[in-house]
Amino acid sequence: MSEQQKAKSHRKIVLFNKPYMVLCQFSDAEKRQTLKDYIAIPQVYAAGRLDRDSEGLLILTNDGKLQHELAHPDNKVSKTYWVQVEGTPNDKALRAIEQGLELKDGLTKPAKVNIMPAPDVWERDPPIRERKHIPTTWLSITLKEGKNRQVRRMTAHIGHPTLRLIRYRVGSWTIDGINNGEFVVI
Repeated sequence: MSEQQKAKSHRKIVLFNKPYMVLCQFSDAEKRQTLKDYIAIPQVYAAGRLDRDSEGLLILTNDGKLQHELAHPDNKVSKTYWVQVEGTPNDKALRAIEQGLELKDGLTKPAKVNIMPAPDVWERDPPIRERKHIPTTWLSITLKEGKNRQVRRMTAHIGHPTLRLIRYRVGSWTIDGINNGEFVVI
């Protein structure tokens, strides 16, 4: 068996449905919730990040090459987010996201965006803040880049702040069938 075949046979890929307010690291000096509170698999590391206040798919692996492939922006691995925003974006606002927005750190690459029905997902604790007279809308946004807090900054830029953000897909992997706070090893 070649070294490459041995490495692949020992490769671990963990698909984790990260809960709200969990850090994408295994330790924290401030004693906040981290991956160690959910995953007891040695020597796996997050391939990319998901903000503490975001939820959904996080991939962990012991394969450095795969980790780099998924996390490095040059590789353009697409990611789909389900985003609950305040208000209802009009066609002009959605087209602006699709064409790319000028943010403080530069122009975003074109993205795919659609209004979607509210997904059948877990309750968030605490729930989002809702305003009595302002509706919310769910968007599906697919990116091939990952600037810091990009989705939140994009929706704010078009006048519809993000209330809840769930990463649904990375590459060909999704959170389908994985309960929030749980993981599967593939």
